[in-house]
Amino acid sequence: MSDSVRPWGRYEILRESDSHKVKCIWVHPGKRLSYQRHQKRAEHWFIVSGTALVTLNGVQSTKSSGHTVDIAIGDLHRIENIGADDVVFIEVQTGTYFGEDDIERIEDDFGR
Repeated sequence: MSDSVRPWGRYEILRESDSHKVKCIWVHPGKRLSYQRHQKRAEHWFIVSGTALVTLNGVQSTKSSGHTVDIAIGDLHRIENIGADDVVFIEVQTGTYFGEDDIERIEDDFGR
């Protein structure tokens, strides 16, 4: 569907509807997304490949291929690539709104 390049990697929107949005996300080695939360959507991550450090409400855990992460509305979350290859994961968003402006960044490496 559509591809978006970001300073940490890129994502591709695989499916979009009124009830959900599905993305495939690539995070480059040594990069991480902002520490953030959403007011209108929950997310479910399925790690396809790579080694990620996931922070969920201040608790860190290492995730790799086959692992999942459930993020409720309002949860603080971040994913970081701590391996040598891209981290690839599928993100399924559910809720009432899926716009990129429903991101409250708490901490960001790229000054956004």
